[in-house]
Amino acid sequence: MKKTIALTLASLAVALPTRAQWVVYDPSVHTQMIIDTAQEIAKYVEMVNNQVSQIQTLTSQLNEFKHYENLFGDPASVKLPTVAMLAADLLKPEAGQDLNLLISLASGDNALTYTGSGLYVKIGSSFPTVKGNIPRETNSYRSYAAVNEATANYVTVSTNAAARRVVLKNEIQQNLDALPNATTDADVQKIAAATATQSADLNSVDHEVNQALASALVQDVENRNDERKQQQAIAEQRQTEFRQAITNSSAKFPLLSEPVKFPTTH
Repeated sequence: MKKTIALTLASLAVALPTRAQWVVYDPSVHTQMIIDTAQEIAKYVEMVNNQVSQIQTLTSQLNEFKHYENLFGDPASVKLPTVAMLAADLLKPEAGQDLNLLISLASGDNALTYTGSGLYVKIGSSFPTVKGNIPRETNSYRSYAAVNEATANYVTVSTNAAARRVVLKNEIQQNLDALPNATTDADVQKIAAATATQSADLNSVDHEVNQALASALVQDVENRNDERKQQQAIAEQRQTEFRQAITNSSAKFPLLSEPVKFPTTH
């Protein structure tokens, strides 16, 4: 029996392919594979943790930005109804005219017919004499026309300024009323900027009135100066004519240097 079993095993050993080998297990290699895998997993976990930290940082910054926006607000979102009116008013041309233009518009004919809306008496372009109507020298009245033009300019500017002052003061009051209701710093800053600009525009309106008044006063001073100059010229001319008349009279009618001798009778 034992011999039969031995022969059978020997036959099987001969029948198996010569290329078949037994699998060899190496504990060190298996351990290294486990270590490498664990290190890769640790690196992946670290990468995930870094990404989570970055997301948390970005979330914190975003919250800070939102908090900042809630406190200070977005200036672009602040809408003030007075800003558009202010911008339109600043683009308007000045109502007054400069003094040089007023002088160029001065006409003697206008001065002769000027009544100041019925306040003054019209002079007229001529005056009556025993020999008929004599036309006036219109150019000599241009200086008075210049004053008329300057005063009319002042009236126009002051009327326009009074209306603009009412509008600007109402806009400033609206901004002051809106200031307590401002919820963000952007609201406050924009209202303050609009109010400051409106105040500057109000001062500019006052300056226009002062400039128009100054033009009228300057022209009046110029006229008064010219009037005194003409009076001095006339006085100088009269004195010269008087001296010349005396000289001519003395030449034609010399004064006697000796007493007159009358003839005596014998």
